[in-house]
Amino acid sequence: MSAFTAYRGAVLTDNIDDYPEGIILPIDKPYRWTSADVIRKVKWMAIKHFHKKNLKVGHAGTLDPLATGVLLVCIGKATKLADELQKSPKQYIAGVAFGATTPSYDREKEIDAICPLDGVSEKSISELLPRFIGDQDQIAPLFSAKSVDGVRAYEMARKLYKSGKPVDSSVLQSSRVSIYDLKLLDYKLLEASAGSQAPDSSNGASGRINVNSLEGYKLAIADILVDCSKGTYIRALARDLGEALGSGAFLSSLRRTRNGGIRVEDALSMEDIAAILKPESSCISND
Repeated sequence: MSAFTAYRGAVLTDNIDDYPEGIILPIDKPYRWTSADVIRKVKWMAIKHFHKKNLKVGHAGTLDPLATGVLLVCIGKATKLADELQKSPKQYIAGVAFGATTPSYDREKEIDAICPLDGVSEKSISELLPRFIGDQDQIAPLFSAKSVDGVRAYEMARKLYKSGKPVDSSVLQSSRVSIYDLKLLDYKLLEASAGSQAPDSSNGASGRINVNSLEGYKLAIADILVDCSKGTYIRALARDLGEALGSGAFLSSLRRTRNGGIRVEDALSMEDIAAILKPESSCISND
């Protein structure tokens, strides 16, 4: 990887030509920001910093709005590396809520079914996880960017959801993915009276991103460390784990802790990015 990778404390000149292979910014994506929100914000700051309107900015591997963690943002010629960077293995900490399902397999949509917890325990989850390690065929959530006859799956899913019809992922073709390792980090029961608070959203979060409360539901929450290949949908893994235990499950939280060799501990906050991309003047070139 020959592009300049900026970490905390880095100082960028205001001349993009000083970075002939481009710049990679490892960003800790804020909660309830879409990946597109991050790109729009970084592009606006980068255009002002480098005084150029025609500046390419993109990301290498999207994160769901309700996920946080490592999002690699590429500036200039580094955008050509996006496909290569997306191939890197990923690591996540997934909060999997057993005992209910949602159409989106996360908290963006409301719980649509309550499921039994009889077969769900710390022991049963620990014994189940090894069965999901290895190469496997996975069906993505219908609320995803997969294509169905030239139409984005999420567009179809939104129409079905608004009309009150079942959101069924079976119309999607399965993809081959690899899960390298799964570890149960924590397990707890969420009593019906306890509720669950969503993390605070950072300034700039998309107002259209909904986060449903878990208050009033009895759920079992398992925090699972997932090492996997590109293209693995952790929401789909949560669904499959729930079904394998004779229950249902969805993601209550998700954090990408590593993308290739870049760890979330090394990632930049949006405040860090604002400090790095701080223009000395407001003059912008048309080049």
